[in-house]
Amino acid sequence: MTKNDTGSSLGLETIRRVPKVVLHDHLDGGLRPTTVLDLANTTGHRLPATDADGLAAWFQRGANRRDLGLYLETFEHTVGVMQTPEACYRVAAECATDLAAEGCVYAEVRFAPGLHTEMGMALEEVLESVLAGFADGSADTGLTIRALVTAMRTSTDSREVAELAVRYRDRGVVGFDIAGRESGYPPTLHLEAFQYLQRENFHFTIHAGEAFGPASIWEAVQFCGAERLGHGVRIVDDINVDADGTARLGRLAAYVRDRRIPLELCPTSNVHTGAVADLASHPIGLLRSLGFRVTVNTDNRLMSNVSMTSEMASLHETFGWGLSDLQWLTVNALKSAFLPFDERLNLIENTVKPGYSALMG
Repeated sequence: MTKNDTGSSLGLETIRRVPKVVLHDHLDGGLRPTTVLDLANTTGHRLPATDADGLAAWFQRGANRRDLGLYLETFEHTVGVMQTPEACYRVAAECATDLAAEGCVYAEVRFAPGLHTEMGMALEEVLESVLAGFADGSADTGLTIRALVTAMRTSTDSREVAELAVRYRDRGVVGFDIAGRESGYPPTLHLEAFQYLQRENFHFTIHAGEAFGPASIWEAVQFCGAERLGHGVRIVDDINVDADGTARLGRLAAYVRDRRIPLELCPTSNVHTGAVADLASHPIGLLRSLGFRVTVNTDNRLMSNVSMTSEMASLHETFGWGLSDLQWLTVNALKSAFLPFDERLNLIENTVKPGYSALMG
């Protein structure tokens, strides 16, 4: 299938107009290159390039090295310029504006407050600056934006960060996450934080199954109680496809599918970090055909030079997915969001479905 549901190829402008939902987007991975330059000039932070185009190209070259550890090195310069309340506010406001401009109607954007305290900001000050930026940047748009507060899996403060997230649960924070180097830092190192969140009836997702295989997913789900899997692309390692195309699911893959645990897939980023070889071999098509709860996301818009529009366009070009497929992904994402049920249902019925229906004619 290479056509959309009306029988013609989907144009980029049509894809830009469809309602979108993103669940896996890193605030410090989505800065505008011009903003990085401006903030660096203000703080004296040294950058590897002095113009916006050169800087954008540097980030993209640095990220596209097929290794998660190398990919993460590029964040030195985005985090480095986000060390004041003004900088955090600006980046958050621009993030909301940019997502709204490409048709996002709901977004969960994640960041680690602990990475922004080098110049003396308290965790609360970081969080409040970001939340204010989200509110102002999304004002008078069709975007509802919420925060996921992240702890770094290489640090030991995850319980403190989890408590911070819960304190702000009615002020724009809808969940918790752990991120960072996966290999050597299993999610069970942060079991205390996850058990605290469960006692508080609070939502959380876990980066798992990106740079490390099914064992990481297994710990995230069975020990820590992950509601969603950040990436989770390596669940395909627990699926065998016979020569005749018959897929046989292992115990873990079957459990993830049976329990409808959402996969926060980020196709282009998954290529850049080496989780998959290329878009054509990305298992999103297989996982969709097998009935997994698949969602599509950006991960890091700056580093991978992507947007929700470009990711959807890539799926259309690579797998021939049309408007009904993109709607399916979008509804999946809202079903999986940490927003309260009634608000999710309202967005599905009154925004997403009518939006796609108008484009399908």
